[in-house]
Amino acid sequence: MTIRFIHPHKAFLPEIIAYVDFFTAHGINTEVVSRAEVHNSACEVEWHFLGQHSRRNKAVITIHEYASASVPPLSTLKDRIKKLINTRPDYRIFNNDYVQHQFQWNDAIPFGIRNYGIPPGTDHLLPGIQKQYDFVYVGTVDKGRNLELLFNCFTKGALKERSLLVLSRAYNALSAAYAGTANITFKGPVPYHEVYTHIQQAKYGINYMPDIVPYNQQTSAKFLDYAACRMPVVTTDYAWVRQFQNNYGGSYFYLQPDLKNFTWEKINNFSYAQPDLSSWTWEKQIRSCGVLTFLESKFPGLKFSV
Repeated sequence: MTIRFIHPHKAFLPEIIAYVDFFTAHGINTEVVSRAEVHNSACEVEWHFLGQHSRRNKAVITIHEYASASVPPLSTLKDRIKKLINTRPDYRIFNNDYVQHQFQWNDAIPFGIRNYGIPPGTDHLLPGIQKQYDFVYVGTVDKGRNLELLFNCFTKGALKERSLLVLSRAYNALSAAYAGTANITFKGPVPYHEVYTHIQQAKYGINYMPDIVPYNQQTSAKFLDYAACRMPVVTTDYAWVRQFQNNYGGSYFYLQPDLKNFTWEKINNFSYAQPDLSSWTWEKQIRSCGVLTFLESKFPGLKFSV
């Protein structure tokens, strides 16, 4: 049996690596292909990360996965267009309840929620690693995130004597704007298996999310990666992170909207605490979303029991 993951290659999707590892461990062949390569070989399951998918192969089981809702501008319109043009799959997966609610399909197609995950155990922790940076920011640097306010703290603000590592991709325009700033380092794209090593080279992780939809409602992968590395988290104040703290604990330094409290003294004097991440491993997230039970119903020879 082969599961083919179709990926538009426009964003970081570590979940694909998690899926490949999980299904390979259960003896299932996997392929990761672009949309242009989708018809190059036979498979039993097509697993699309959307985006758009307007024509389907009815001979295979089709899964649609929505990692996020559309981002501004015209985010609501974009989601409506996706809803209208995307073909009907056999199963849908959404990153969280908010993303599922944004599309509001009124059909009988089964669905599940599969959130972001982290590695199990402690093998990814490097307690003796040398700290080369004061802060790290991981993630996209698109204009909608308004990162200039943050970065300016390191050029002419209270943190101009402190260093920042930016792990991202497609950052050429931004890195050019800060080319004369020696304390801001841009790296990437970084292979997923190396991300945690780079994160742990910094003292603090920055979770900088605009307090606007859909950003403030969606799971912050970088926040969970920082927490998985057991590092102190500095974050903007918005709905998802507050809900996460209420549900899983931890203590994080919340930035004021104007970043006036973003000073080295206040960051260092704050009392941080780590959340309970026991339910956030990739395997538990995959098992909890219902897709394994669905696949077992379509392929009676499959068994994913622990």
